[in-house]
Amino acid sequence: MEACHSSQQSNVTSYGVMALAIMSLEVFAGMWINAFIICVLCIAWVKKKTLNSNEKILLLLGCSRFCYLCITWVYKFLSFIYPNCLYVQPTFQGIIFFQSFFTCSNLWVSACLSVFYCIKIANFRNRFFIYLKVKTDRIVPRLLLASLLSALVISIIACDLAVRKLRNSHNSTGQGNSSKLSGEMDEIFFQTYLIYGFGFAISFTAVICSTLLLLFSLWRHKCKMQKNSMNSLSMDAHIKAMKSILSFFIIYSMNFMFLILSRNKSTNGGNYVMFLSLIFLCAFPSVHSLILIFSNPKMEKTLIKILCCVKCKLCIR
Repeated sequence: MEACHSSQQSNVTSYGVMALAIMSLEVFAGMWINAFIICVLCIAWVKKKTLNSNEKILLLLGCSRFCYLCITWVYKFLSFIYPNCLYVQPTFQGIIFFQSFFTCSNLWVSACLSVFYCIKIANFRNRFFIYLKVKTDRIVPRLLLASLLSALVISIIACDLAVRKLRNSHNSTGQGNSSKLSGEMDEIFFQTYLIYGFGFAISFTAVICSTLLLLFSLWRHKCKMQKNSMNSLSMDAHIKAMKSILSFFIIYSMNFMFLILSRNKSTNGGNYVMFLSLIFLCAFPSVHSLILIFSNPKMEKTLIKILCCVKCKLCIR
């Protein structure tokens, strides 16, 4: 019986080490990619003294994803190396608050970007849609501010609920039982995710609607160009835009699915399911940010220049 318990514990430990190692690599790559976006946009902001609506969304998205990756890594690192540290009040409150805030802001600002592309690129004759297209520059700052305020309110509510739950769990389980407290911690995170699950559903619905409208508009315009025998460069640009939008929709949908799956109590016991969920949730900010970089000519050129300079320095050495 003891041998079985020790082998199970070693499997859990090896799983934790592997998950932490892979997640650390993904987090490091994601932080570098989003830091690159932040630096490029901040330099452009200093030079031009202003940012357009697209750059404002990308800057806020890069900041939220950078912070999201940081707090996710800190939580997973502490839960594996020193789990008892998580149940100290200041640390626990900070992790719950920032985890909730940056998770919400990451998803909602991504949805804002999808809606912005739909309004800016799609071509419909509806009066309301034309009004949104004209007033885009005024709407975007308000939309971003509303997203951050909503994330802040939900984070405060989630933090308050989690602190009350942890206080009750300390009274019932005691300080020393780490496994029971770990189970309580998972339940607390599950309940906090239920609180802003409605917000996730709204953001996902916004992404679905904007993506379908944009794809329909691009496809209709592409068919018109084919009938009028337009040049192949315009056709290629529209096809490239459709592929970029579709790829974002697919990875955003998968991220939403894994986010819900990681909080499902029925799958919390399965290491493989949780491992895949953790890997994909950490990969999403990196993969989508890379797509944004390569779909932006200025960022793509800057990234290529940096990589060429690094390569030249390595060759010289």
